[in-house]
Amino acid sequence: MKKVSVLLLAVCAGAFAQSGTVVRWRGIEGVITAPGVDNPVGQIHSGAGPWTTKDGSARIDLNSGVGNFEVEGLVLNGGNASGTPGAVKSVVGTLVCNPGNAGGGTETAIDTPATNLSADGNAELSFRLTVPVVCNSPVFLIRVPAGKWIATGTKPATGSNFGY
Repeated sequence: MKKVSVLLLAVCAGAFAQSGTVVRWRGIEGVITAPGVDNPVGQIHSGAGPWTTKDGSARIDLNSGVGNFEVEGLVLNGGNASGTPGAVKSVVGTLVCNPGNAGGGTETAIDTPATNLSADGNAELSFRLTVPVVCNSPVFLIRVPAGKWIATGTKPATGSNFGY
């Protein structure tokens, strides 16, 4: 079911491309997958088990690369570490442009610097990325540094100004 949600998210976000300057994801949701089941977004594999969140958001200006994200309560959902981030102590945000070569563009994943993930699963970061000229169907992921994604931006919207 999560594969369908992520695919739908990617298809819906495709309308945004870079027609608006800022893309905002008004929610952050943990990856919902059974242990041992992969749910890739483009070339990025999903975490090995289910994660949940309380709240979160992300935004990025596709022209300037200026952005930020925040997530609350990013914790494992099941197993001995349920309700905690387990061994994950930091996360990165990843902007994926052209996932699966959407719109004919080259798939590109750009990571933010790492930021601490609290024992309650909270993290936030302001950043600047170098965004490719063509960024169709942008997807925002939260990942273990240099690893798998454990949460994704949801409810995407675009515009010229979302608080910048």
